[in-house]
Formats: sequence, structure tokens, C-alpha cells
Amino acid sequence: MAEGAALGLRAGAVAVDISPTKFPVVVNGGFIAARADHVNDPLFARALVLSDGFNRVAIVIVDSCMLPRDLIDDAKIQINRATGIPLASICIAATHTHSAPSAMGALGTPPDFDYVKSLAAKVAESALRASKQMVPARIGWATVDDFAHTHCRVWIRRPDKIDLDPFGEKTVRANMHPGYLNPDVLAPAGPVDPALTVISVQTKDGKTPIATLSNYSMHYYGASPVSADYYGRFSQKLTKLIGGGDEFVAMMSQGTSGDQMWMDYGKTKTDPGLDAYADSVADVAFEAYQSIGNYTTEPPIAVMESDILLKRRTSDATRLAWARLNAGNVGKEEAKNQKEVYAREAILFSEQDPVRSLKIQAIRIGELGLVAIPNEVYALTGLRIKAQSPLPTTCVIALANGSEGYIPPPEQHTLGGYTTWLARTAGLEVQAEPKIATAALRQLERAARRSSKTLTEHHGAYAESVLATQPLAYWRLGELSGQTASDSSPNKRSAFIQPGFALGLPGPDSAKFSGEGVINRCVHLAGGRIKADPIPIADSYTIEFWFWNALPAEVRTVVGDLFSLGRDADPKEELRLVPDDNSIRLEFLGGHVSRPTVRGRSDIPLKTWNHVALVRKEKSVLLYLNAKPEPEIEAPMPTLGREVQRDIFIGGTRQGLANFEGKIDEVAVYTRVLDANEISAHYTSGRK
Repeated sequence: MAEGAALGLRAGAVAVDISPTKFPVVVNGGFIAARADHVNDPLFARALVLSDGFNRVAIVIVDSCMLPRDLIDDAKIQINRATGIPLASICIAATHTHSAPSAMGALGTPPDFDYVKSLAAKVAESALRASKQMVPARIGWATVDDFAHTHCRVWIRRPDKIDLDPFGEKTVRANMHPGYLNPDVLAPAGPVDPALTVISVQTKDGKTPIATLSNYSMHYYGASPVSADYYGRFSQKLTKLIGGGDEFVAMMSQGTSGDQMWMDYGKTKTDPGLDAYADSVADVAFEAYQSIGNYTTEPPIAVMESDILLKRRTSDATRLAWARLNAGNVGKEEAKNQKEVYAREAILFSEQDPVRSLKIQAIRIGELGLVAIPNEVYALTGLRIKAQSPLPTTCVIALANGSEGYIPPPEQHTLGGYTTWLARTAGLEVQAEPKIATAALRQLERAARRSSKTLTEHHGAYAESVLATQPLAYWRLGELSGQTASDSSPNKRSAFIQPGFALGLPGPDSAKFSGEGVINRCVHLAGGRIKADPIPIADSYTIEFWFWNALPAEVRTVVGDLFSLGRDADPKEELRLVPDDNSIRLEFLGGHVSRPTVRGRSDIPLKTWNHVALVRKEKSVLLYLNAKPEPEIEAPMPTLGREVQRDIFIGGTRQGLANFEGKIDEVAVYTRVLDANEISAHYTSGRK
């Protein structure tokens, strides 16, 4: 759609009650079907229609768990016929409340056909009425980071506590909702997307608020059906805070919360309750609203969209045979348990089209970008899209223009868990996430008429200090996608992160690593390791990095291999963590055939960042822990011999028998000896 010279913004907003009137109703959101016999709080389709004089866009946020594309397309056709707004310029998204009538079949829940009959017409009505109420307007927006109200709900399990999937196989290294302070899990499997964006639309004179559209990455709170969940309570509270009248419409859209939830499983259980939670998020949103300094009355509007085809994963013959044995009485009874649900999903997938068409949409409003994706999107994906967006402020609205299930980043499929189990809620190909993210950025580029940003590596004092000492390779491990660990040194010696990892986790907590206001990110190894291309090394080298061990001492005889150097089948030199009574200590194994071993003195606390520098100096080895003046390890060591190409593994050995379980960051390799002063300077530069 062409962008014209804006003639002046016009806007209208309406909320239409879509609560059920016939009971009981089928409720979506669980593994098996639930039912409700009354409305606890009303459900709405909230519509905002904007025009710049040339182009119009309609955004409708619906209190529903998920909306199928055919229902959405029906509503769009009705809107188009009644208003003339182009089909491609209509965005319809579900809030993802888990306590609304079922608009589509998912897992063990069928659609509530009586409710669905009138839903498309009511959704269309909201946009039609909003279009009729358009008045001259102005628009502004602000984004704040709200880490307090959303957390990663997927946690990495211990390697000795891998859980069973519904198919009876031990595949679950990533556990959804593990419970508070569960000793069987190690750490979150992904980062948080904390951005809370509030878009404010007012009359042109600024005297009357028309609508707000907020976006936040929190899955849902949990409410007794029928309920709009926290989305409805948030809208009510923000309306009061702003002082909006009866015609004012506050909207909360679903962000990149496929792996996000309000619970913080790393702390003691707390439950503020639905109302208190919604009120506190609304308070943060109101602060953002009050901070909006610039409103514009002439923002150009552009909408771009494309359909992309993605494959579905399919069940093999063995899985289908299992499914037929466990599907229960299909067609006559609803599924009674999780096993029956996934058995039926496997059979259903074998009978359906193996290819799905997804609509990816981008909306530009001045310097604001909205991306609409028909999936449950992980925080990591949202962070990457926002970082690369050609527009200064970008929101990702999930479950928009359809519902095609979770799109975990590819590496999460190795970790397994609920969001990877084959079903309509998680059935797309493993590479769906990068393809969708790429398509979203492409549509943003078209709408903005400019290129996406290149992901920029930010250097704080620590990174600058390391680079000043000219490492042969420096892997900062802050990647947000893929398996390549890029080299920040001029030598560009990339490393490869082998499967069994999670990206984008917070690294050592200091602005000195990546600069003020930039989160220093790292990789969490969960069965995987990092392998570098062979590097020419003899008897003088240094390797330094930061590590955060999550595995307790009692789990295995080697807690974790941190580093190994060699070129043959057996590791030549190795640094590892080993149990020592009730503590964990560093241990170095020499490369000589006798494998001389020397152990450190200090206890390595769990889940604590430590800086280590291993210095190989001809016939000796020195290891500095957290730059203490006295080496943690100092011992004579047989030489390695002449300089040859040697493999380097970080977080494991060639055999991979005891790969490190935890976070690794800022790995630098030198083919020379760093002295104690240089090591101390690096460490000190990274401290607060």
C-alpha cells in the first residue's frame, strides 16, 4: 500500500461486548476441555481505526484464547465490505485469555460452535463502529522496561532429571512451569522481553483521550471462566488512571510471551492475585503514558503483509502406531488425559495438509512499527525483531491474523518440552521461527521504506580491555539466533555452538561488559558445547572466560568440563569442575600421557559468575580465579611439544561425557602468555 503525504490523523475506537449468552460454554486454554456456566467479567472486541487521509488501518484486539484464520478472514471481509478498509490493512488479534469460550479447536478442546456463530460479526461490528466515530486526532507512544511482572516460564532441567514427554520418552530438558525453587531445574531457558509499550490516541487538541493500545509480553494470569483475565482488568484500571470517559477504549495486546509468565520460579512463591497484578501493570503503563512527550497529528500510515508457506512436522510410523493405541474413543468421547490428547493430535496431523499458509503483517504509524504474527512467539524472537527493526519503536503482536501455534527458536527443539510436542498448538517445522522473523522484518522494511538494522555488538570497558590485548579469538556469545559464535577480534575465527543450548541469557551483571543500558548476554549450555576451528597452539597459550555453574556437586563425578585442548581422540589438556567433599573445585588435567592432575583450593559456589584465566607457560600451568594475586593453581606440567593445529572445546571435551551445565560468556583465546597484571586489568574492568 503506497504511502502518501499525510493529510492529518483521524481516529476512532469502540469496544463491543462479545460475552457468551448461552451456557454452558466450552472454554479453551487447557489440555482437556473445560466448561463455564456464567460470565465473571465481560469479554470485548476492542477496535482502533486510524487514517492519515490516504491510508486506513483497523486494529482489533479480541478477548479470546486463539482465533482461527477462517474466522478472522470472515470478519475482515465484513469489515471491508462495510467500511472499504482494505483486507490487508486489517489486523485482528487474540489477547490469549485462557478463560474465554473456545473459538477454535486446540489440544483436547473443541470449538464452541454456538459461540463461534456470531463472533466474526461482533468483531467486524467493533471496527465498523470505530470507523464511523473517527475524529481529528493525534498519536504518541512510549516504552518502558517492566522486568517485575514477567519472567521466563521454561526452565532447563538437570541432566539427571530429564522428564518424560506424553509419548513415554525421556526428552524434556526444558520444563514448562517447573514450580517454585524446584531442585530438579537449573535456570530459565530464555531471556525476558520486558518492553511495555503504550500507544496513546487523543483528540487533535489533546483534551480528550480516545484510546490506548498497550503491548506486553506476559502470557496470561489465570482467571475463573468466563473472564478476560488480566487484559480486561488492566484496561479498566488504565481507563481510570487516564480519566477516560465512557467512549474511551484501553486495549492490551499479546506480546512475545510464548515462554513468558508472571511467576518467578527462581524465588519463593508469591501470588498477588489477578486484580492486584493487573493494577500494578496498569500503574507501570500509566507512567509510560505520562512520559509521552511528543504527539504527532500527521503520521504517515503504511501496511504491508505477505503470506508465507511453512511445513508442518509429521509423525513417523512408530509414533502413529503409538497414537492409534492411545487415542481413546475418538469421535464419541472427549480426550480424558494428556496422552489421549497427543495421540489424537498425531493422527489429526497425519490426515491434514502438511503445509500451512501464515499471514505476516507490518503496520507503520509514523516512526512506530507494529508486527502481527499468527503464533505464540518467544521473547528471544521479539528481542531480535525489535533490535533489527528499521523503526525506532516496534511492538510484536502475537496470535494475530490466525493461530498457528508456538514457534520456539530452533535450538529450543533440542531441549524439548510442551512447546515442541507435535500438535496444532506446536506443529510447524523446526526452522519456522527464523523464517517468520525474517518475513516480519521484510514487511517492516517495506512499510518503513528503509532497511532493517544490523545487530550491533556493544563494547563496554571489559570488552575494550580484552580487545586491547589482541586475542587470537574473542567469542562474546551474545548471539540472539543461530549456532555461530562470532569472533569480535579482527581475526574472525568463528566457533560453533553444538545442540543443547539456549541463547540470550543475561551474562555477568555489569554495564561494563556491553555499555550503559545494554544487557550483556551469554549462552547457557544444556548438554551442548562450543567447538572452535583448530588453532595453532604450542606450549604457551592463555584462555580466559566467565562461567556460571548451575549443576550441584552430587550429580556426577565430573561436575562439568569447562575447556579442553587437543587434536586426537583423547583430550590433551582439560579444565573442569569436580566435586570435593561438599564443594566444587577447579581441576586441570595435563596433556602428557600420564595425565598429571592438579586441583584448585577455592570452593566454586553454585550460580555465581566467576572469571577464570588459564595460562600455559611452557613447562608450567597457572590458573587465576577472579584475578586473585595468588594463582588458584600453579604447578609444573609436561610440555605439549611443537606448534600444531589443535581443537578447542568450551564447555566440554571431544567425547562430550560431562559437558558443562550453565552459562558461559566472554571467551578469549591467546597464543601467548597473559601476565597477572593483564588478567587483573581485564577482571577489574568488568566489575561495577
